Amino acid sequence: MAIKMRVLCYPEKKKLLAVGNMIKAEYDLNVNSVDRIPPAYSCDKERLVILAINIKGNTLPDDYRLFVKELTKARAQNVAILSAGSEEAVNQTKQLVKEAGANVIENTMQIKIGLFDSKVSDTEKTDILNWVKSTIEALA
Repeated sequence: MAIKMRVLCYPEKKKLLAVGNMIKAEYDLNVNSVDRIPPAYSCDKERLVILAINIKGNTLPDDYRLFVKELTKARAQNVAILSAGSEEAVNQTKQLVKEAGANVIENTMQIKIGLFDSKVSDTEKTDILNWVKSTIEALA
């Protein structure tokens, strides 16, 4: 299935990048489709941007917040959130994306990241890929 999609990670944690690369391999995405926030290449007319975030606490870091505030409809039609952080960070991110103009996918995915956790288990892989598949199907 061909879809213009990017997975952007914040911060650049090994497990978040592994999840992004797993999604990239599953959907045969472009070379630069997995990146950190702020990305090396700007988003441009993406059908779906998945934000893979691990933000603890109630305050969003400035560089992340500034990037999310610029996710307009011209940059990303839809934004989905995969989070290993706090629910408050997810809610703030959703609000900023809505204010910027992109559509927010309400169904978020929660994963766990341990201190030295860099591998994606088979169960997590199945859950994450099912979540991505259902998200893409909801866009059709």
